[in-house]
Amino acid sequence: MSTPAQTKPPNTVSSGGLRAAERILGRPGNTTKVIVLTTYDDDSYLYRALHMGASGFLLKSAPPEETIAAIRIAARGDAIIDPSVTRRLISRFAGSIAPPASSTALERLTAREHEVLMLVAQAHSNTEIAQRLGIGDETVKTHVSRILAKLGLRDRIQAVMYAASHRLVAPLPAPPPGTEKRGRHMGRGAGECRA
Repeated sequence: MSTPAQTKPPNTVSSGGLRAAERILGRPGNTTKVIVLTTYDDDSYLYRALHMGASGFLLKSAPPEETIAAIRIAARGDAIIDPSVTRRLISRFAGSIAPPASSTALERLTAREHEVLMLVAQAHSNTEIAQRLGIGDETVKTHVSRILAKLGLRDRIQAVMYAASHRLVAPLPAPPPGTEKRGRHMGRGAGECRA
């Protein structure tokens, strides 16, 4: 008779998942993308995953098509956070961080880049930003790339966290129960930006 450990699929990691991800992501020259798939809707797990450089954080309750989409998003070099977690992340993060002593990095942004950063921080896609500002998708992609470079950020998730920590956006109210929109990601979708 086999034990649960013996019947576990070979490519899954159980309770040591975050530690395993940390080891993978900490390797010199690592190019592996890691998505943390968990039952724990817990801020400490989310923080550890993002801090170690995970490309995504999804709850196991996500539909299979969202998990597949997340794998594609991570493979492109973008990042994803489970939509049910995103509002809470922004709200808690923005409410718990003191404003920085200096905003010299922000001063390097043009007015348009600042505008784009604000919209990225509100979880708008590149297409939505382009429509809202009356500019092309490629122009938005260029602005996002420049914002990330000027602020020394890795991806859109870090841009959201940066905006929240600098109190550039107000915490979003939690949606009414059962109305969370699933499938929203912080990376590129149809016409979205790799930056």
